Amino acid sequence: MRAEAQAMVNEIEESLALLRRRLDYDRAVVRLDELNARAEDSALWNDPKEAEKVMRERTRLEASIGAIRRLRAAVDDNVGLIEMAEAEKDEATIAECEKSLREATAEAKAARLETLLSGEADANNAYIEINAGAGGTEAQDWAEMLARMYTRWAERRGYKVSWLEESAGEEAGIKSCAYKVEGPNAYGWLKTESGVHRLVRISPFDGNARRQTSFASVWVYPEVDDNIEIELVDKDLRVDTYRASGAGGQHVNKTDSAVRITHLPTGIAVAVQQERSQHQNRAKAIQMLKARLYEVELQKREAERLEAEANKTDIGWGHQIRSYVLQPYQMVKDLRTNVERSDPQKVLDGDLDEFMAASLAARVGEGNDKEAA
Repeated sequence: MRAEAQAMVNEIEESLALLRRRLDYDRAVVRLDELNARAEDSALWNDPKEAEKVMRERTRLEASIGAIRRLRAAVDDNVGLIEMAEAEKDEATIAECEKSLREATAEAKAARLETLLSGEADANNAYIEINAGAGGTEAQDWAEMLARMYTRWAERRGYKVSWLEESAGEEAGIKSCAYKVEGPNAYGWLKTESGVHRLVRISPFDGNARRQTSFASVWVYPEVDDNIEIELVDKDLRVDTYRASGAGGQHVNKTDSAVRITHLPTGIAVAVQQERSQHQNRAKAIQMLKARLYEVELQKREAERLEAEANKTDIGWGHQIRSYVLQPYQMVKDLRTNVERSDPQKVLDGDLDEFMAASLAARVGEGNDKEAA
C-alpha cells in the first residue's frame, strides 16, 4: 500500500482505539439496546421529561457507535480493495479508495474532538454573557462584534440563538448582552470561551484614525437541567424590575417588565427582558441564575483539579484569553494554546472551531493521547 494510504489507515486505527476506549464500546452497545427497548415501550411517553432524557442518551450513543462502525468499515473495505487494485494495477480504483480514506480520516478527527466533550454539563445548552470593558464606544462596539461572532458560530452549527437581554451603547455597540444557545454540546464547545477578549484596530470612531485597543468580557455557563439540583432561597434574592432598553423594535417593552435578580451571598446578578410578561422574564432569570451558580461550582472544581495536578493555568473569568489584531497586521492569537490565524475576518464571522478544539484538548490533557487538535 502506498505511504499516504498507509498513513491514513494508521491514523484511523489510532482513532478507533481511542474512540472505543473512551466510549467503553461494548458496554455502550448493550446500553443502546436497552434504550431502544425503552423507546419502544409506550409507557415511557407518559413521562415527557424521562422520554426526552432517554432519547437524548440514545441519540448520543447512536452517533458515537455509528461513527466507530463507519470508520471500521471504511478501513476494512478500502484496504481490501486497494490490495486487489494494486495487484491489477487499477489506478482508478486505488484513487477512489484513497479518496474514501481521506473522508474517513476527516470523520475520525471530528469524532475524536467530540470525545473531548465529556464534562458533567457539556451536553447542555449554554448561556453567553458579553460585557464591554472600559473605553466607551470603542469597547461597546467590540462587545457587539463578539456577540455577532458567537451568533454566526452557532448558526454554522445549526444551533438556535435566543436573545435574552441587551443594554445598548450610547453611540454604537452594546454595553452588555445575554443570549441562550441551544444545540447538542453547546456548552461543551463554548465553555473555553470565557475570559477577556482584546481587539486592536484603527478606530472607526476616531477622526484621526488612531489605533485603539479595546477589551470585552465573555462569560459562558451551562443551562441547568432537571438532573442538577440548585437550591435558591427567597431571602438570598433581590428582584428589581425596570423598563427594557434594547436595540429597538420588538425588544422594547412599554411596561416595566424587565427583571434583574441578584443573588446576595455571591453578588451574581442576571437580567432578562426578552418577554413582555414580568412573570416570564422572572422565570427565565431564575433559570439563568441557577446556571451561573452551577458554573461557579464547575469552575471551583476545575481549579481544584488543576491545583491537585500541579498544572495551574489561567482559566477564569477576567483573564485575557485571545487577541484579535486588525492593524497594523492581521492576526488572531489564542494566548492559552498559541493557536494563530491570519484571517481575522473569518474568525469574526464565526470560524472558531480551531480555537475551541485546541482549548478543549489542552484542558483534558489531550496531548497525552498524542492528539492533534
